[in-house]
Amino acid sequence: MNQGKTCTWTSTIVFLIWLWVAGSAEDPYRFFTWNITYGEIYPFGVCQQAILINGQFPGPDVYAVTNDNLIINVHNNLPEPFLLSWNGVQQRRNSFEDGVYGTTCPIPPGSNFTYKMQVKDQIGSFYYFPSLEFHKAAGGYGGIRILTRPEVPVPFPQPHGDFTILIGDWYISNHKNLKSILDQGKMLRFPDGILINGRGPNGASFTVEPGKTYRLRISNVGLQNSLNFRIQGHVMKVVEVEGTHTLQNTISSLDIHVGQSYSVLVTADQPAKDYYIAVSTQFTTQALITTAVLHYRNSITPVSGLPPPGPTTDIQWALKQARSTRTNLTASGPRPNPQGSYHYGQIKVNRTIKLATSAALINCKQRYAVNGVSFIPADTPLKLADYFNIAGVFHVGSIPDYPTRVQQIHLDTSVMGADHRAFVEIVFENHENIIQSWHLDGYAFFVVGMDIGRWTTNSRKQYNLKDAITRSTTQVYPNSWTAVYVALDNVGMWNLRTEFWARQYLGQQFYLRVYTPFHSVRDEYPIPKNALLCGRAKHRTS
Repeated sequence: MNQGKTCTWTSTIVFLIWLWVAGSAEDPYRFFTWNITYGEIYPFGVCQQAILINGQFPGPDVYAVTNDNLIINVHNNLPEPFLLSWNGVQQRRNSFEDGVYGTTCPIPPGSNFTYKMQVKDQIGSFYYFPSLEFHKAAGGYGGIRILTRPEVPVPFPQPHGDFTILIGDWYISNHKNLKSILDQGKMLRFPDGILINGRGPNGASFTVEPGKTYRLRISNVGLQNSLNFRIQGHVMKVVEVEGTHTLQNTISSLDIHVGQSYSVLVTADQPAKDYYIAVSTQFTTQALITTAVLHYRNSITPVSGLPPPGPTTDIQWALKQARSTRTNLTASGPRPNPQGSYHYGQIKVNRTIKLATSAALINCKQRYAVNGVSFIPADTPLKLADYFNIAGVFHVGSIPDYPTRVQQIHLDTSVMGADHRAFVEIVFENHENIIQSWHLDGYAFFVVGMDIGRWTTNSRKQYNLKDAITRSTTQVYPNSWTAVYVALDNVGMWNLRTEFWARQYLGQQFYLRVYTPFHSVRDEYPIPKNALLCGRAKHRTS
């Protein structure tokens, strides 16, 4: 046999084996160890108790790349149970790790639990937060950034720096006192202020080099209020929303509603001095404002004068900005193909769900509801009850697809059933004078339409069926509606909730059970081997 041909054939075999090994190699792992404690903070000059992660407030950023496996070992050193949830991380086929009480048992005091999850086919800016009780009012939150793989192009030049900016309204009162007020059936007063990265007025500072461009990942981690973000003397270019590259609109201010995350690019192209970053409440009768500092490295001039004023509170202005936030169809997403390759506007809708809120006193206590049902937690996480076939924990269909005509609301552990791979239209109706914000775990949906007034079937004529933004949290303006399309391709038990956290705590949420009768790891992973078991599932075998 010819020796040259033999060597060539051997090299080919080796190369093919290498390709197979490389192709079948497991995605990278990233390991985190977090210690959860109480600690003292002073954002408004008054000592407060906050939830710290590794002694930090806010907690550490989670850095990942598309498809990375995250192993986060959480040690609960609080004197009460604790849970973390991952706002916008879709937990593909893995709702057991979602970190809300409907899916995951709380971590007991003095114990630990290791979250094992993959950021499958995701990029972008998100955040994590404590989901149990009213812990969100005590901090315990932090940023999540999922970076694009090196071989996938990004539709803007690599920025010189990348900042996480967490904004949100804040109470000086201890979160346990706030929870007690809600447990008594009363509502909370207006928040005391706004924090930027856990700091009060001018407490946070971001240093930039003259002439360089920076990416700001901004998340509203607050409890109820929509916030407007702006930088004195600078414009911003919106480039990404909750994992979707956007058309790159240049703006001077940005509304960010509760639970939402945005990425913007800012260029340090002004004279070298310090500039205000201003954040204020939007569409509230009582206004809150706070500031941080954009500091040019060679600046010797501190901020001065008044912060830049907020925008008009005209809903039409806000609607125009919201509608201009659209998907960049020519950009790649987490995979190296244009985001416009999925033609959602050509898919037939299988089902329409209309959701409206209401409020009432039940047993002399304030409650809030969706479609007439005010959610109450069961004694066992719903996902565990479903997995172990434990009867009596919840009933699928305990919340209707449409608002009830009867004004009276009732208490129930509300679960709505849905078929795997259905394509669903969800209409959020807001009959109030406040902005609402809604989030769906496990998914990103297409925000196809929003407008003032009541939704009708004729409203579909104005839907954006070409380049609607995909995200997991959407706003609904006062006395308005918002419609979304969602492809139910992720089996599991998923929380759909208001981001107005006091109302969420008092019942304005439910679970969407996306179900298939076929049990396969292709559709859903088995229960994690380290899963905590509680309630009626306590003595089951995982």
